[in-house]
Amino acid sequence: MIRIAGIDVGNDSVKVVVDGSQRPIIIPSIVSPGYDRHVLQEEDSPLKALDVRVYSPKLKRNNQRYFVGLLAMEDQDNSELEETDNKATSDQSLVVALTALAYAALSGQTYPTAGTGIEEAEYIIGTGLPVRSYVAFHQAFEERLTGEHEVTFLSTPELRGRTVRLQIRRTIVSVEGAAALFHLATNDTLQVRNEELHNGCIGICEIGALTTDFPVVKRMNIDNQFSTGEQFGLATYLDSIIRDIEDQFGYRFPSRTKLIGRIRNREFVIQRVGEGQADIRPIVDMYFSRAAQKLVDLIRKRWKKYPDIECFYVLGGGAAALKSYLIDAAGPMRLRFEENSEILNVQGYLKLAKNKAGQQPNPA
Repeated sequence: MIRIAGIDVGNDSVKVVVDGSQRPIIIPSIVSPGYDRHVLQEEDSPLKALDVRVYSPKLKRNNQRYFVGLLAMEDQDNSELEETDNKATSDQSLVVALTALAYAALSGQTYPTAGTGIEEAEYIIGTGLPVRSYVAFHQAFEERLTGEHEVTFLSTPELRGRTVRLQIRRTIVSVEGAAALFHLATNDTLQVRNEELHNGCIGICEIGALTTDFPVVKRMNIDNQFSTGEQFGLATYLDSIIRDIEDQFGYRFPSRTKLIGRIRNREFVIQRVGEGQADIRPIVDMYFSRAAQKLVDLIRKRWKKYPDIECFYVLGGGAAALKSYLIDAAGPMRLRFEENSEILNVQGYLKLAKNKAGQQPNPA
């Protein structure tokens, strides 16, 4: 049975939602070299210990073992994507994406549980790229994902020893931000639910970890002339926060994911050696205020260049983190935000894949 899925191969995390499932699977885009783990107590969730061997003819280094996501987050040898990386050609992005699709195949009731031999999972997937890399790389990204891959789970609890052969039959690549708007404008049967968004001229600021996209969508068509993107995102400011905290307090966050988790939970007090504590809120406020001001200036510039834009939506994981700072920086200029904005793209990718595949979604 072929399943349709949306997959947002983000620079901070990979998100997958399969047709018929209620919640997206979210895996941080972090990997580290895998090895035989000394397990004193097994983790209580497979997502906490994604230990995999990945085979794909599209990988430069094939058939390697990796710790992925939360398991790699604390590893001293982990790697997060940098500004010089391109998700369309990155081995790291592909490893996390294939791990997420394999996990989705074995979780919930999407596919049969444990059997003998290799378990097959067939997909049609929707995904996306930033505005500036879409034209040059969408075909390469499509070809890289489409085809046959294998993921074997090694010490992962509940999934130990299981191998998933992924058959990705088709990949539909769209533009980040515009996919989120498509989701907001349509219902579960792909019919129009918001006439203003579907028929209007809408500006979008989609804030990611390494890129920020400014697509302009007019009657659900992307404006080729005025849509643009910037090669910076929240990661630049997170790296500066990590550096300043280490310089001032001697405390080192092992990854951006670890820091953003603290910020999301509003846990600004860190523990120092010798029972001391420190408040990192002033450092976070300083850098996030600077980020918000830069983004608001860019939005204002885009709106002035194209005054036909009726409203501006600020979306993406960065929007959730910066919302209060953006509102302060915007002053009288009204910006629109959405709840759970970090998963709007992946929901849009799923709908666009269904649309292209000519299938109607399952009733909610």
